[in-house]
Amino acid sequence: MRILYGVVGEGMGHATRSRVILEELIKEHEVHVVSSGRATAFLRQRFPSVHHIWGYTIAYRGNSVRNWQTVVQNLKGAVRGWPQNIRRYFEIIRDFKPDVVISDFETFSYLFAKRHRIPVISADNMQIIDRCRHPASLLKGFELQFQLSRAIVRSKLPHAFHYLIATFFYPPASRTRTTLLPPLLRTEVLDARPEPGKHLLVYQTTSTNLKLPEILKDAAMPCRIYGLRRELTEDIVEGNLTYRPFDETRFIEDLRTAVAVIAGGGFTLMSEAVYLHKPMLSIPVKGHFEQTLNALYLQKLGFGAYAPELTHGALSGFIAQHERYRESLQLYQQDRNVRFFAALKKQLARAVNPSAYTETPDTGAAGH
Repeated sequence: MRILYGVVGEGMGHATRSRVILEELIKEHEVHVVSSGRATAFLRQRFPSVHHIWGYTIAYRGNSVRNWQTVVQNLKGAVRGWPQNIRRYFEIIRDFKPDVVISDFETFSYLFAKRHRIPVISADNMQIIDRCRHPASLLKGFELQFQLSRAIVRSKLPHAFHYLIATFFYPPASRTRTTLLPPLLRTEVLDARPEPGKHLLVYQTTSTNLKLPEILKDAAMPCRIYGLRRELTEDIVEGNLTYRPFDETRFIEDLRTAVAVIAGGGFTLMSEAVYLHKPMLSIPVKGHFEQTLNALYLQKLGFGAYAPELTHGALSGFIAQHERYRESLQLYQQDRNVRFFAALKKQLARAVNPSAYTETPDTGAAGH
C-alpha cells in the first residue's frame, strides 16, 4: 500500500508520535512523509522520502500564545511557503500516487487527499476536543476557550474516513468513526524502567519563559531543565539548576529517574510521564486550550496537578503532594502500542475496501 503521511510541525510531540507509527508502517508499506518546522529535520534523520512543506506556526511570549503576532507571522510565512507547497503537490502527483493518507493534524496531506478523493485517517490527540463529551464540571471557567478550540479542531480535518485518538483519559465518544486508544510511546520510553531519583525534570516548549528559573531556585532539590536555553551545546549549572541541551537519550534517562516532572500541557511528554508513573505539574501555555484540557484531566485522574502559571505556592504544593500522585499512577498500565497498531491496520484495510466499513460507534475505551 502507498501511504502519504502528514505531520504538523508546531510542537515536537506530533513528530515523536509519528516516528512511532512510521517505524511500523514502513515494515509493510511504501510511505512518503510531508512535514513542516522542526519536525522535518527530526524525521529526515530516521526515514527516507520526507518532504519539507511550509506549515502554520505559533508565536509565544513568556508562557503565552500571542494571537496577533501569530497571524502576522503566518501571513509572512505563507508568502514564501505556498509556492514551495505547490511544488511539493505536483511532485507527489508525478512521483507518488498514494492509496491512503494519514494525517497527524496536518492540512497539506488532508487537502491533497480531498482533492484526489483519497481516504484520510486522522491519527492524533487533538480530535478528542471535538469528538468526545467532556463533563461540564471539568470545563467550568473554560467554556469559551473550549468552544473556540472545538470549532478550530472540527474545521481542521473534517469528514475523515476514521479518527484514531491517542489518549490516557477516556471521555465518551460523541461521534461515529472515532476510536480512543492508549498513547503511542517510543520504544526507548517503553523499555525504560522508572527509578526514584532526587531531581525534578523541567521541560519548556517556549524559550521565552524567563520567570521560571527564579521560582525553581526555591525547589530545594536539583532541577534539570530542557528547552529554555536552546543555544546550549553543553550543560550550564547555576546553583540547583542545570540547563541542558536537548539529547533524546539523556532526556529519557532524566525522565526515568526523576522525582517528578514540571512542564507545559503537551500531550507527548505528559503521556510519557504517566506511563513511567512520574507525577507532573502541568503549566499549560496560555491560549492553548488543548494543553489546558490535558492538564485538567491529569489533575482529575490524580496523576498530577494543573496550575495556570508557575508560582512558589503551586510548586511547593505540588512537591508536598507528589507521593499521593505517585500512588494514583501505580494503577495506570500501557499495552506497548499493541491496540493502536491493531486499530490502524484495521482502518487501513477498511480504507482501501470501503464496502467493508459500516458507521458504528467505536470508542475503543475498553481495556485502557
